[in-house]
Amino acid sequence: MEHAQFPKKGFVRLSRILAPVRPIPVSKSTWWQGVKDGKFSKSYKLGPRTTVWKVKNISAIY
Repeated sequence: MEHAQFPKKGFVRLSRILAPVRPIPVSKSTWWQGVKDGKFSKSYKLGPRTTVWKVKNISAIY
């Protein structure tokens, strides 16, 4: 599935990943539980308040 606003490479923050208009239709709490359980890919910290995911890992999910 191709999403017009979703980048093709790089990193994305959680607000670009989750529902209702983003590629993965789950809530924040479901997302973080999935990361903890290994269902979703691990995150990367860019700073104390900035968490991102690799676009290639997110694209593999949807």
